Amino acid sequence: ARSGTILATVNLPSDWASASSGGIKSFLGTWTDAAADATGTAGHYEIMDSTLTTCHQQGSVGTSGADMIVDSVAFTAGQTFNVTGYSITDGNA
Repeated sequence: ARSGTILATVNLPSDWASASSGGIKSFLGTWTDAAADATGTAGHYEIMDSTLTTCHQQGSVGTSGADMIVDSVAFTAGQTFNVTGYSITDGNA
């Protein structure tokens, strides 16, 4: 179930992830939000459809050792936010 406050919204490029290799998909392009939506500490990420109603994926977020790597998990409304790394591994690979 969705919870928390939306801190930042990033519009992904149309080709947002690499082809799977060894069961791992990684991010492509630049994932940036020029102005964070709210102030707070990120606890997870969600990849939503373009209407922000259907969640296609969610996972851990952090500055290291997480599914989505970001420049900081501490957000201040209006600050620039950058995703610096992303990968997801299929447990069946």
